[in-house]
Amino acid sequence: MATKLWEKDFQMTDEIERFTVGRDREMDLYLAPFDVLGSMAHITMLQSIGLLTDDELRQLLQELKNIYALCQQGAFTIEEGVEDVHSQVELMLTRRLGDMGKKIHSGRSRNDQVLVDLRLFIRHRLMDLVDDIKTLFDALQRKSERYKEALMPGYTHLQIAMPSSFGLWFGAYAESLTDDLLFVQAAYRMTNRNPLGSAAGYGSSFPLDREMTTRLLGFDSMDYNVVYAQMGRGKTERNVAFAMATVAGTLAKLAYDACLFNSQNFGFVRLPKECTTGSSIMPHKKNPDVFELIRAKSNKLQALPQQVTLIMNNLPSGYFRDLQIIKEVFLPAFDELADCLQMTTYIIDRMEVDEHLLDDPRYDPIFSVEEVNRLAAEGMPFRDAYRKVGLEIEAGTFKARKDLHHTHAGSIGRLCNEEIARLMDVILQGFHFERITEAEKALLA
Repeated sequence: MATKLWEKDFQMTDEIERFTVGRDREMDLYLAPFDVLGSMAHITMLQSIGLLTDDELRQLLQELKNIYALCQQGAFTIEEGVEDVHSQVELMLTRRLGDMGKKIHSGRSRNDQVLVDLRLFIRHRLMDLVDDIKTLFDALQRKSERYKEALMPGYTHLQIAMPSSFGLWFGAYAESLTDDLLFVQAAYRMTNRNPLGSAAGYGSSFPLDREMTTRLLGFDSMDYNVVYAQMGRGKTERNVAFAMATVAGTLAKLAYDACLFNSQNFGFVRLPKECTTGSSIMPHKKNPDVFELIRAKSNKLQALPQQVTLIMNNLPSGYFRDLQIIKEVFLPAFDELADCLQMTTYIIDRMEVDEHLLDDPRYDPIFSVEEVNRLAAEGMPFRDAYRKVGLEIEAGTFKARKDLHHTHAGSIGRLCNEEIARLMDVILQGFHFERITEAEKALLA
């Protein structure tokens, strides 16, 4: 069995080993490349304060780059008996470089090591998330423009209410994603701060240069107070989980609409048959299983902030092993949300709509408000016009006029898609992802 980083003159029992390590080996594979990047920045700083020689730094950096390449190739593994990713990296270094490999832990604890790993992991996954959101946004905007003249009924209380359009429907979800992206940006800004150098939560007697590691890793700033840096464990994940849940909420609502509108009773949209599944007994079925699964997965993701909160919200300041369990619900959630976003985009791109839906006379009553407004514009008091049209509907004599003339901002006749696209662009420009990319390229150069 490999030696633990914390091991002294005794070993834990196999039962305690199994229970305390839990799923950490599996979860830490998410963090492996980021553990290497954090170590590269840390040892570069250690050399600058005299705790490593130039030659030691050169050899350690080269071996860390080799380990990073293994991570990128999917060939990095955490061996049986090795506790976590930090132990595995240190073990690989000591096998290659001897005692020199043990020097990388000076001025550092596994507490701030996992903190920086998580921050680096999260900001990378948020970069991917932003790309997926923008891709879906673009697909929704394209559909909105394509079908801006295609009318559909709008609903209140699941009763037909007023004329809407497929342009409005697709465009509404595009604009929803801009608000969701503001949550993502707030989570990103809170994440992109450097906890490295806080050690176990109380700093170090070594003269660590935390400004240097902040710069090397491309963080916007550091978590200044070392106690607060440790308090960020769990809080960071919860804040990010709220942002992810906001995106998932938009997807869940869109998926519900798509399932409803695809049913024969509505028939508003058509999903390509290759995007549906069948029944083992009913040969006519073309089920929208993908949207049903997106809805379920998105609803599950909306519970993530509560899961994180319930694990960490009754802990005092300082580190506790409880926080390890957050990894199990939090790290895989990025893959699940990415899958939902990508599948939603895939089907939205292929979805067709009934462009002559409102030719059906059953929808004629939704044009009643248009008639009331027309009469009011001609001088009839609104309440009198309302009563007149209402009585015509009750008597079955109402004749719908289906020529609409909406010109106000955000309406059927003026979707404001260009304005929504500009709003999205402004939010995207506020991330400054290029700083991260440049910093990491410089580390790995």
